[in-house]
Amino acid sequence: MTIEFNNTAPLYKQLYDFIKNEIKKGNMKVGDKLPSKRNLSAHLSISQNTIETAYQQLAAEGYVKSVPKSGFYVCEIEEFSAPIEIKPKRSPENIQEPKPKQYRYDFRTNTVDTAFFPFSTWVKISKEIMHDENRELLKTTHPQGDYHLRESISKYLHHYRGVNCLPEQIIIGAGTEYLLGLITQLLGRNRVYAIENPGYPKTYKILKSHNANIKFIRLDEDGLKIDDLARSNANVVYITPSHHFPLGIIMPISRRMQLLKWAHQSADRFIIEDDYDSEFRFNGRPIPALQGLDVNEKVIYISTFSKSIAPSIRISYMVLPMPMLQRFSDEYSFYSSTVSRFEQYTLFRFIQGGHFERHLNRMRNVYRSRKDALIEEIKKLSFGEKIEIIGENAGLHLMLRVHGRLTENDLITRAEKVGIKLYGLSEYYLAPFENMPNNVVVIGYSNYNKSEIAKAIHLLNKVWT
Repeated sequence: MTIEFNNTAPLYKQLYDFIKNEIKKGNMKVGDKLPSKRNLSAHLSISQNTIETAYQQLAAEGYVKSVPKSGFYVCEIEEFSAPIEIKPKRSPENIQEPKPKQYRYDFRTNTVDTAFFPFSTWVKISKEIMHDENRELLKTTHPQGDYHLRESISKYLHHYRGVNCLPEQIIIGAGTEYLLGLITQLLGRNRVYAIENPGYPKTYKILKSHNANIKFIRLDEDGLKIDDLARSNANVVYITPSHHFPLGIIMPISRRMQLLKWAHQSADRFIIEDDYDSEFRFNGRPIPALQGLDVNEKVIYISTFSKSIAPSIRISYMVLPMPMLQRFSDEYSFYSSTVSRFEQYTLFRFIQGGHFERHLNRMRNVYRSRKDALIEEIKKLSFGEKIEIIGENAGLHLMLRVHGRLTENDLITRAEKVGIKLYGLSEYYLAPFENMPNNVVVIGYSNYNKSEIAKAIHLLNKVWT
């Protein structure tokens, strides 16, 4: 071989590539000895250190082996028949992710208005934390999350949600999806899970991905039907009692007590209470959490900061009953916390300084005014008397039942013609049944101001009339 001294590739790399290719082609056989470093150095006019580097790289990859006081020898490389190459119809560089359709107004329910995010406060806290040079924040945190944050969450839950818990019962995770996966492992995969129908589709998908046995339970005006739950043979039920999604039902105290009684009747029964948007109640005081009524350690409470602060703040938490906490500690504490300690500590300082409470109060006022504006615009419609508004007292969405000849599909397709995306109630029925309504749409209004809401409803009036 020859060495190209003007080549940009290092000299050892040129030698390494040449010998490797000779071995692959069979020009150098198993057991052949590589030239000595002294002879090859004189032949190629390169240093012995360069040759040593190339030889050692070949040895590390298994092409040659070093025999002490003898030299380097070619190793046996097992040959195999390459499978028939099937060329893809499209090369990877031509494969593009489908772009979502763009709408003038998309009334989806899983968003908040980030224009009100307190950037200046959040940045100020972050800078203060960095300036303090707290090296503890660079270390691995507790598997359940930063204790300071858990302590502040426990105080907040007690004062505002009526949840009774210690910081030790709280587990912080990156999203409710992760926490729900942990719960299924804690409870065991042989459980039968009951979920509300209609309900949140992602909950069903998460449970299904864990191979859970799922039963769908219908609802009446008070929420999940206890008789149907009892007949389902389920031993775990997932509910949203403070504000059902999407129907907006607030479970009354009588139904809550029936649900707790159902759980108490068997040692293996548990309730998963999802309190995802309980902060946004517009008439009266917030409804206390079901967990606060539980005296038998049967409720697993779960919530998130995604709706109250921002969707990208992937910080959720759950409160485990004390008996279940011991099992988590024994069997699952090997999991590392899925939220960075820096973000957890920033949120702790945000709550501790009273910023979270002020932000919530501000957003309640913003969303209340938008909800009122939406209802006012709907009532102005030329056929406003035919529209029934449902579930407007809490949460960040409401439903419209349009009486008349227009079906759910008619309402949605006509809205799309003027650039408006609406969602039919049927999308949230996880299993169909005979009395499923076909004239109801779900509208999330949190992302649009009063002016935008008025323009959108004006467009709907044109195509729905």
